[in-house]
Formats: sequence, C-alpha cells, structure tokens
Amino acid sequence: MGKGTLKQILLLTDGHSNQGEDPVAIAALAREEGITVNVIGVVDGNHLNEQGIAEIESIAMAGGGVSQVVYAKQLAHTVQMVTRKAMTQTIQGVVNKELSQILGQNQEIEDLSPGKRGQVMEVVDELGETMNLDVLILVDTSASMKNKLPMVQEALTDLSISLTSRMGANRFALYSFPGKKKDIDKLLDWSPQLNSLTGIFQKLSSGGITPTGPALQVALQKFSKSSSRRSLMAGDEEQLFEESGM
Repeated sequence: MGKGTLKQILLLTDGHSNQGEDPVAIAALAREEGITVNVIGVVDGNHLNEQGIAEIESIAMAGGGVSQVVYAKQLAHTVQMVTRKAMTQTIQGVVNKELSQILGQNQEIEDLSPGKRGQVMEVVDELGETMNLDVLILVDTSASMKNKLPMVQEALTDLSISLTSRMGANRFALYSFPGKKKDIDKLLDWSPQLNSLTGIFQKLSSGGITPTGPALQVALQKFSKSSSRRSLMAGDEEQLFEESGM
C-alpha cells in the first residue's frame, strides 16, 4: 500500500480577520500546493456574527477543507471529526479524479454500482489509515479567545491520542497568532504527538488583532521548509494509485 502524505492546516478561531492579506486567497493558494485548510469556529456563550461565519466557511471552501462552528465545550470531538472528515474528503477527491480518467469525464464514486462503490470506499478507508498525516495547527490567541484556550489544549491532546491507532505516521506542528513580534509564534515544532502541550496555552498572552491571512501564509512556508515526504496531490497521484493497486 502506498504511503503518500495528507497535509492539513487546522485553523481554530472565533472571529473574522482584521489585519493583513485575505485569508481566503491564501487558503486557495494552500490548496494549489496540496495542503487542505480546515477551519473550526469556536464560540462560548455568544454566537459568531454572520461575517465571521461567512469567512470561516469561505476559507475552508477555498482550501478544499471542512468548516464547523462549535461551542468550546464540544471542541474535542469536533477537532477529531473535522480532521478525519478532511482526510476522507481529500482522498475521495483524488479517487474521483482517477475514476474520471478511467471511466470518462464527470464520473465519480457516487456514479458506480453499489458493489463497485463499496470496493472503492474500502480503498479510501484503508488509505485514510495508512497514509502519513501532517497537521499544522494554527490557533487564534486574540483577546476574545483567552478563556477558550484551555479547551483548545484539551482538544488537541485528544486529537493526538485518537490518531495513535492509525498505521500511517502522524506529525503535528502548533503555532499561535498573533505572535509577539511576528505574525505567528511556534509553540511546537513537527512532532509525532501533542502530549507535550501541558500548560502551554496558560503561558500565552492574548492580543487584540486577528491576522488570519498572514498567519496562513507563514504556515504554508512551514510546510515547504519541513516537508521531505511525498505529497498526495498533483504529480504524485499516479504513484499513489499504482502503489494502492487501483
């Protein structure tokens, strides 16, 4: 079975950006580079306003990912669900592209007979368990997120634990924004687990601005600097499906 790498940015925020580049445009650029952008909007007693929700959905759509607005107390389950769902969605996208080349234009998984569809979904599920996974987590630490950060920490630890059963290798990196002197600050470099997060968010100072676009742009640079593994997208699709037997 092939071992391509699924690359994700997981953005946790509770409001719309208010400084720097357009985050939707940066998310679209990430998608072009084979990196899926998922966005979780975190709320507590107050709902996000329409502008904030629209931006969350637009960033995820441009980044080919999943968006979800959730109350902070439900964050742990949501982080796991969004990560898993985005993995399956990304793999299905590549499978659909491969099917269209084999069966003809506009042919997708849903167009197959139930038996064939079941076989293809088995391959999708197996790839989700065996492919390597790189997740760069980008946490909004603007002033309004301060009370939610302990739950963010708990959710990320749970995410790390929930993915340990996968056969593929997991790598996580954790950054916060706005940074003290830069757009983002590194909290954890690429690591196979997030168990070392204990107390890390209590040490962060919260800022008033939300430079989501610049933060996403720097996150892309972190992928290009760190990635020595094969990408799932573009020129690697043929190799992926040769190895997976499709």
